[in-house]
Parts: sequence; C-alpha cells; structure tokens
Amino acid sequence: MTRSIYLDYAATTPVDPAVITQMLKFLGPNDTFGNPASSHSFGQTAKKAVDHAREQIAAYIHALPDEIIFTSGATESINLAIKGAAELYQTRGRHIVTLKTEHQATLDACQWLEKNGYQVTYLATKPDGLLDLAQLEAALRDDTVLVSILQVNNETGVIQDITSIAAITQARGILLHVDGAQTVGKTTLDVSQTPVDLVSLSAHKAYGPKGVGALYLRSKPKIRVAAQIHGGGHQKNIRSGTLATHQIVGMGEAFAIAKQNFAKDRAHIQQCREQFLNLLSQKVAFQINGNPALSVPNTVNIRFENIELANAIKNAADLAVSAGSACHSKGVEPSHVLRAMGLSFFEAHCSLRFSFGRFTTEEEIVQAIKLIANLGFHTVLQGELKA
Repeated sequence: MTRSIYLDYAATTPVDPAVITQMLKFLGPNDTFGNPASSHSFGQTAKKAVDHAREQIAAYIHALPDEIIFTSGATESINLAIKGAAELYQTRGRHIVTLKTEHQATLDACQWLEKNGYQVTYLATKPDGLLDLAQLEAALRDDTVLVSILQVNNETGVIQDITSIAAITQARGILLHVDGAQTVGKTTLDVSQTPVDLVSLSAHKAYGPKGVGALYLRSKPKIRVAAQIHGGGHQKNIRSGTLATHQIVGMGEAFAIAKQNFAKDRAHIQQCREQFLNLLSQKVAFQINGNPALSVPNTVNIRFENIELANAIKNAADLAVSAGSACHSKGVEPSHVLRAMGLSFFEAHCSLRFSFGRFTTEEEIVQAIKLIANLGFHTVLQGELKA
C-alpha cells in the first residue's frame, strides 16, 4: 500500500518526536502532572516547566519570558491582541488598519469590531503580495489605534517587511500587532530590535502540539490588552484558565528545536522546493503566485495554466495539499488572498498551495510529481468559471 504524501505543512505539522518525549513527562500519575497555579510541590514542578517553556518561546523572537502569555492557539492570540488592544486603547481612537490578505482570524476579529463601533481599513497588496508602504502611511489617521499584519502569509509564503512597517507605526505612536503563526522555523523576528507591540504565535505550525499558542506583549513601553476570557485571574489577569503544562512544554521544546535547527531545516526545505519546482516544470506549465524572492522556502502557491484543480485534486487521495479554491460547484469563492493580490476569479481557481517540511523526503517529492501528472487535469476556458 502506497504511503500518502503530505505536502501541506503550512496547514499543520506533525509533532516532532523529541517534542512528544518531553510532553509525555508531564502526563500520567507522577509528580509532574500538577496544576501550575497550585502552591504545593506538584504545582511548583509544573510551574517550573511552564516557566522554562516561556523562556524557550521568548528566545525565538528575542523577547523576555515575562512578555509571553499562553493561549489555546494563534486564533485566540489574534483575537486577544486585536479585540483586547482595541478595547483597552479605544480612548486613543477606534480605527484599525489591516490587509485583505490576512488570515481569517484577523479578518473576522476586525469585522466583529466593525459591528461594535470601530472602523477598519482593509488594504490590498501589490500583485506580488507585498504591502505598499506608501499606502499604509496614507491609510493611517489621527484616530488609528492599531495596525495588524501577517508576517508570513499562510497561502503564498510572502514575507512582509515588518521592520519598515514597525518604523512607520512607531513614528505615529500606533500599536503594531504581528500575526507570527507562520514565522517560527521559517524566518526570524527580533522584537528587541524591531518595535513590535504584540505578536501571535502558534505551536502546531512549528512541529509542536495543536491547541496551544502564545501572545507576546511588549513590556517596555508596557502594552496591555483587555482580557477576553475571565475566571481566576491567571497570567496577570490577561488570560484566565488552567495552563496545559504538557502542551506548553511541547510548544517550548518545538520552538527551541526550531531555533537550534533553523539553518539545517531551511536548507533542507529549500532543496525540497527546488527539486519540486524543477520536476514539476517538466510536466506542466505554471506560474508562482507571490514574490518567490521574498517568501519563506516551505510554501509555494502555484497557478497552473488553464487547469482547473478543484475536482482533480479530489482524485488524489494519496496527495495531501491545499487547493487555492474550493470546489466551484458548491458555490464557494476561491482564495481571498489571491483575489486581494489582483488575481481573477479564474486565475485563483487554477491555483494550489504546496508546502514542505522537516520530514519531507526526496522520494516523496518524486512520488508527488507522479501523482500530480496523473491527476487528469481538466483544461478549462475562462467562461467555464464564473464569479
């Protein structure tokens, strides 16, 4: 039986075996399973493990351990950052700026704020997926309180220039939130050098467990957010709830490995990408959506020439990838990211995301190309796909 090929690392990653080993130490009837908020020895043992994980996570973005707040994942971190900052600093203004190409968690949080009296400006990107800094400056107002930007786009891999964006927001005294869910292990972010105020982080995008994330809150100058979950006053009254020690330990270990193996992982993934694109170019005509020179190596969004993928990919049971659009027969719109970059409905419908990772092998790349070549692509005319 042929093993399925997983080329969807941007969606989620397998948990690294070394991470699993550390997590297991904090499960079961031993002296490590205690509640980190308890004062007895069981709780204090767990608390030490949580504190160590904070140090590991903070180290990746060059933050202080005390600046890390644990959440259930990047989606909660994004909501806590955007809603929490908007609520706490509303006396400064009720205007927010973000991108049309953001993750849905950001877009949905902003739309919720719009229903509650805030104004949001959604900026389109340039055709290569990058933000036009001049447009950002023009969009800022006296009542702008927050700018929220995804550092690495989850669909195209394009990396925004956070350093330049932060310089603009800092000069205007505007808070900057960075969605760093796709950052860890793929690129760098140094909050000690770049004036970023809030950063949302995810474990399961970096070979850690699902169900845990973190929010970085700058301490100097001190940034706070209004709590969105109440009950117990945990984590400085910012995010209540009993901390899941095993998941937090897993996230910490995953970030430590990502930091230590950054160059090794990047070289391996770059090789996978180059091999994939070289072999694919021998089979079918395509273009890359986004700016390949300013993207992380693990993600490539490919637009096939006049080939509709939604139905074809359903037949590839042994190939795990993400379609750039859902099946149009169900009336689902194609990728909002690609559409915001200026691609037509038709072009977005002919796109597919491939993403590679730490455990991708050369043999899997070769097998994936064979599967793609045998998909039985349906060549379409633009009139067949209607917005």
